[in-house]
Amino acid sequence: MQRRHFTRGIAWLAAMTSTASGHTQTATRATEPTKESADAHHLETLRRYDSLTGGDKVVIGMLVYPGMFLQDLVGPLTVFESMMNKEIHLLWKDTEPVGNEEGQPKALIPVKPTTRFQDCPERLDVLFVPGGVPGTLTMMEDPEVLAFLAKYGSTARYVTSVCTGSLILGAAGLLKGYRATSYWATVNLLKELGATPSRRRVVVDRNRITGGGVTAGIDFGLHLVALLRSPAYAKAVQLYLEYDPAPPFNAGNPKTAPKLAVDFLTEMYAGMVDATRAIAQRAWVRLNTKG
Repeated sequence: MQRRHFTRGIAWLAAMTSTASGHTQTATRATEPTKESADAHHLETLRRYDSLTGGDKVVIGMLVYPGMFLQDLVGPLTVFESMMNKEIHLLWKDTEPVGNEEGQPKALIPVKPTTRFQDCPERLDVLFVPGGVPGTLTMMEDPEVLAFLAKYGSTARYVTSVCTGSLILGAAGLLKGYRATSYWATVNLLKELGATPSRRRVVVDRNRITGGGVTAGIDFGLHLVALLRSPAYAKAVQLYLEYDPAPPFNAGNPKTAPKLAVDFLTEMYAGMVDATRAIAQRAWVRLNTKG
């Protein structure tokens, strides 16, 4: 008899345990995090931190063109896309994908402009120009591009560039009397365009903000976010991107790079520098004989 009761007890306990487990699993499924709950939490967090992330909509226009250096565009774009309440336009003459210039290797990642010059918003908070060789040289003598930049640069809240993009700004007459930087091999050519060259990684002179070569675009972007929103928000964006550079070599500056690397790149770019100087001098003549 006792054995029979014991067996029944075990069966009852097993049934109850199974039922309880079922209720637990059901409750767990009911409260299990989902994409929708994550989105809701994200929006609630933004609401609670509105003093950090809030502000008027920022309208950003970023020139894209054949032969630009992709990282010059993508570095700042990544930072800008991390901002709340922004509107970003990738600007070009048309909306066909932009790759390399004719005669150059096919671009592995073409960029599709979002907005034609003629459809650009009337006023921009940020006008941005990336660099890139040989595209920079072509843009420095493209009347349509220069006219567009001169027009929108006269009203933009900030006129900006990364790498050799500053030479394009200069050719449009937008850096005369300003301090600015560029790629290390071309920075001194800014003198030909009426600017004062600086070897700082990011140079802020009134509403002109220029970044050095290629990877300086992320530093540049964070500087700009600090101005557009706040330094506190820029620091949050930096953490969001986990931007904590630790290069394997101390060779990112001609002052610290080994002589072999400096000599190699200096010789490789010598022809490009000479051509850019000639184009800059023609641009300066054109800018000073207008009217």
